[in-house]
Amino acid sequence: MLIDSHVHLDGPQYDADRHAVIERARAAGVGIMLEIAGSDIGQGSLGPGLRLADEYDFIYAAVGLHPHEATLFDPELERQLRQAATHPKVIGWGEIGLDYHYDHSPREVQRTVLRRQLELAREHRLPVIIHTREAEEDTIRILDEQWSDDAAREIGGVFHCFSGSRELASAALERGFCLSFSGVVTFKTASELREIAAEIPLDRLLIETDCPYLAPVPHRGQRNEPAFVRVTAALIASLRGIDPDELARATSRNFGRLFRVSIPEFQ
Repeated sequence: MLIDSHVHLDGPQYDADRHAVIERARAAGVGIMLEIAGSDIGQGSLGPGLRLADEYDFIYAAVGLHPHEATLFDPELERQLRQAATHPKVIGWGEIGLDYHYDHSPREVQRTVLRRQLELAREHRLPVIIHTREAEEDTIRILDEQWSDDAAREIGGVFHCFSGSRELASAALERGFCLSFSGVVTFKTASELREIAAEIPLDRLLIETDCPYLAPVPHRGQRNEPAFVRVTAALIASLRGIDPDELARATSRNFGRLFRVSIPEFQ
């Protein structure tokens, strides 16, 4: 069984065939998917992602405000997030973080909202799902300020769609985080990222699609979907010199441990 630890299946890219996409994932051996339900906050609602988690027993959800949308954060949105975090299928807080590549929200606003969401994740005891792009130093600095004590390390977190530097990988691992690799690791230009994926401890590794974005080679340029996580898993297994089934078992165990979800096959 494979687990796709980061999907955006609530997006309009799947409106025409969402159920078929989910069924293809199941046929490809994807047993669990984590829907990032916060991705629809920009439309003023947390509903679609959470409805997916309600509809499918193998889909879980995370809530949180993406750094692109940090300017939307206000007391009413915080209230909505708090309410959503009590949903029984919500197992993570995210994706949250900093994105200095696009700067869709002012950087100081991004930093303020990240700090507040770390507080909320701590309050709800939900692992954090970190997005960072061209903001490595500030991301680590804020995590050191607010997510470095024993209580936070026990809650845990993951750097999703990891595509950062070797220094960021080391810093994240030293602070107890997992690293999740997407289809980016298959891109021709990602040689250093492949080295990182081959070298990090197996018990800190997760895999994801981040669909509908970043489809792996040979599907690059197409709409991504959870079934393609098998391509990423196979490549990482090859890089590490292990059987794909071993990689699947390890990443599934890691997901269950981090998000405190029972994985029946591995009990």
